[in-house]
Amino acid sequence: MPTPCTRRDFVRTATASAAALTALGAAAPTPVAPTPAAPTPAARAQPARRTAANERMPLAYIGFGVRARELHGGFLDDEGIEIVAVADVVAARAAEGARLVNERRKNGACAVVGSWREILANPAIDAVIVATPDHWHAEPAIAAALAGKHVYCEKPLSLTIAEGRAIANAARATQIRFQTGSQQRSEFGHHFVRAAEAVRNGRIGKVSRVTIGVGAPPVPCDLPEQPLPEGIDWDGWLGQAPFRPFNAELCPIGMHGNYPNWRRYREYCNGGLADMGAHHFDIAQWALGMDESGPREVIPPADGAKTGLRFVYASGTEMIHGGHTDCTFYGSEGTIECSRGHVRAYRGEDRAAADDPTLLEPVRAGETALPRNASHIDDFLRAIREGRDPICTAETGHRTATICQLCTIGYEIGKPLAWNPAAERFTGANAAEANALTTRAVRRHA
Repeated sequence: MPTPCTRRDFVRTATASAAALTALGAAAPTPVAPTPAAPTPAARAQPARRTAANERMPLAYIGFGVRARELHGGFLDDEGIEIVAVADVVAARAAEGARLVNERRKNGACAVVGSWREILANPAIDAVIVATPDHWHAEPAIAAALAGKHVYCEKPLSLTIAEGRAIANAARATQIRFQTGSQQRSEFGHHFVRAAEAVRNGRIGKVSRVTIGVGAPPVPCDLPEQPLPEGIDWDGWLGQAPFRPFNAELCPIGMHGNYPNWRRYREYCNGGLADMGAHHFDIAQWALGMDESGPREVIPPADGAKTGLRFVYASGTEMIHGGHTDCTFYGSEGTIECSRGHVRAYRGEDRAAADDPTLLEPVRAGETALPRNASHIDDFLRAIREGRDPICTAETGHRTATICQLCTIGYEIGKPLAWNPAAERFTGANAAEANALTTRAVRRHA
């Protein structure tokens, strides 16, 4: 194991994290292609700290918007952790995060810090929750891994395929525990677990296609300029994204109660397609046994529509963007559909058919059994304590985010594409145009 590093070493590690982010374009104006190669062992700045048995594990928040506020109760339900710091580019949100934690624990242990980099420079902090907008996932997640800190990162894991590969490589090279926030694998009455398990165990025979009911691809941001309020580090919010004037639809003022509209715009996210696709495509990948792979073909609609794009896997199974519910699996022996509120199975493809519970029978001896976690947060914390991977690793999160990104690239180019999931490169016709979209040039930022 590497020896613990000094603060000066950590500054060097921050520099190393910038180097690891070359794929993000942080120091280069020209997009670069993703590479499947892992970071070198030299990038491992320090090992993950081991918390003593009689002390609480110190955690910190990087970003405290509405999603982080939803998460914090789940973390605080575990008496074995202590949330000790919150960083956010909006001062009011950081203050509210610390207040909520201290109100719950009543010990004043949680402090507001000025920057997420202060959190990573603190060797006493064992793990971080990255709950920033999508375009701000890669940089702190990679730097946290290089600092030896475990990471819970919200989904979609990345903005580009290159970013996702860099995150997954950093997590693998440093051997930290990394949970992507795809909580449908752990929660919602285990509806998705039952569906994935049944598909894996052949209950509906050979799967011919899967339909995924999620939103539209992203659009360029065209919001008008608004006055910038005090207490918001707007340049910090933009980060790698192109400069544009402030608008509260992107960065709400204060501690807000809604999911902000940055999800719609390609500069910060990959649209509604990725926002919920990171959940539902994830379940399809899981059920099809594709957690570390993906499709071979990306076929957008010939008429230019923004739904109906098809993925084709090596098995011949098709996955289609668009459908009547979150995830529907069509097999030779029946159909399984599932959402956060239900799971059902029936013979044939007619939704009016009577349910057939035999298609969702419990696992038999010798079949694949998937975990039934108490919660996604609980699985992450137990993974740290038990020294194992959680249910949705960085590699898994990257492969799911890649599906979303392949989808947006397919719609943007509007032509059939061949994808090599091992090399993570497009091949054949239109490959050069498509590969150029697997990463983006980014703005220099603090």
